[in-house]
Amino acid sequence: MTTSFITPPLKTVTLLGCGDIGQRLAARLPDDTEVVGIRRSPCEHPRIDYRQADLNDPDSLHASLPQDSDVIVITLTPSEFSDQGYQQAYVDTVKNLLAALESRTPPRLILFVSSTSVYGQTDGQWIDENSATEPRGYAGKRLLEAEQLLTDSGYTTCVVRFSGIYGPGRQRLIQQVREGKGAPAGDDGALYSNRIHVDDCAGVLAHLMRLMQQPQTTGLQRLYLASDCEPSDLGDVKQWLAQQMGFGPDHLQPGPQAPSRASKRCRNQRLLDSGYQFQYPTYQQGYRQVLETMGIA
Repeated sequence: MTTSFITPPLKTVTLLGCGDIGQRLAARLPDDTEVVGIRRSPCEHPRIDYRQADLNDPDSLHASLPQDSDVIVITLTPSEFSDQGYQQAYVDTVKNLLAALESRTPPRLILFVSSTSVYGQTDGQWIDENSATEPRGYAGKRLLEAEQLLTDSGYTTCVVRFSGIYGPGRQRLIQQVREGKGAPAGDDGALYSNRIHVDDCAGVLAHLMRLMQQPQTTGLQRLYLASDCEPSDLGDVKQWLAQQMGFGPDHLQPGPQAPSRASKRCRNQRLLDSGYQFQYPTYQQGYRQVLETMGIA
């Protein structure tokens, strides 16, 4: 997959909430593109001009936001996992951004990183960009609210709904396997899970920015569901991980039945049709890379 951008070139890309995904994205952008990262805590990266700001403070964001940004990428992490935390991280930040943009050159694109938590399906059915969004929890509701603010803003926007992100430093499932925690007990069928490697998260965002620059071909759509090519039963994933980590077949013990099954299968066909090629199309390929970085595989 080529990483070259066609003209007109991207002069400035601004990353709001620039953490792990933003840093990986910056490394994929052309060398002559200025990358501005705005976040609360200071950081250093060879490709990013960091500007410290509180995205929940309109004046702070206004002072740090470049006058001209070709693309603004919103990749946020709530300060706390609560309704208020998600309200501040997503809804309030988007409102503050839209207010700040009133006195600036309109960006060519606003890319918003959302989540498949906006879907409430629990029966293992396939979902895609056209599926109903009826989130069951505050996270999905607040993300959907932020999505709608951007959609109604009048700017050119694109929402990317990532499924469960994993990769180096994101090892929750590996830790559960190490502790012998298996899939929930008492399921009458597969408990489907969906995931995407963090390197593919950055790859997808870079790919969509390229599409924005070549409307004469596939063109950029307003919404993409980004998940790898193999939705899988959570029990199968954990058993595979246990085997790769050298544990015996009886290491994993069934966990308590979850009060609400989060079981669905994410279809990534729109993303594949746009020309994106996954670096890690299956969990086996992706987790093998993670285990290698941990010195396990």
